[in-house]
Amino acid sequence: MQAPEPLLKRLQHTPGLEQGRRLVLLLTQLGDFDSMEYAQALVPVLPQLKAAGIQLRAIAIGDAAGADRFCAYTGFPREALEVDAEPLLHRELGLYAGLQTPAGPWPGLLLMCAGIGSPGTLAEVFRGYRGDRNAPQRIDSPLFRLAGGDGFQRPFELATVRLRNMNEALSNWRTYVPSDSYITQRGGTFLIDTDGSLLYSHRDQGILGFSATMSRPLSFLDPWISG
Repeated sequence: MQAPEPLLKRLQHTPGLEQGRRLVLLLTQLGDFDSMEYAQALVPVLPQLKAAGIQLRAIAIGDAAGADRFCAYTGFPREALEVDAEPLLHRELGLYAGLQTPAGPWPGLLLMCAGIGSPGTLAEVFRGYRGDRNAPQRIDSPLFRLAGGDGFQRPFELATVRLRNMNEALSNWRTYVPSDSYITQRGGTFLIDTDGSLLYSHRDQGILGFSATMSRPLSFLDPWISG
């Protein structure tokens, strides 16, 4: 199966990404839980992606100032992040626009946070508090070590990461989110082979749903990267 034509067309107009194996992320707003968490998950595997010859590109909703702060905060490489003021490519790819309400984007977002029009969100929130022995450790802290041990995601560990991300986003909201119009828009992931065929894709269905396997959100890369 070929990758979606609008995405291939975008890559053809992106210097250095016209060919080769490419991992393309359609991120949400830069201040969104999903965008920050996805970027933070990817940073540790950047060397493996490079070794496997996989070029990385993320396309988010926002502007240059937000992109600069996002990369400084998450460690995501600035040269691998593009920003669009509107989710035009998201729409061309048919990605989920989120719950739409007559009252505007904020009621829709709040309802999605409550799991309405956002399948899997509440379960993922609870996982962050409950802990997950199948997920990797995120924080090296004696407090969490006392709470449950080492080498896996301890109770409240992921919730703490998300709280830090939320504090960063809310403290700099207009930098990350120049317009509230697209705060419900969801994203997607596309791994494209050298011939333009689609090796893997995931389309987000809700908040905290940027991967089909949130315990190990990058497991889809296992066949193509080592280490």
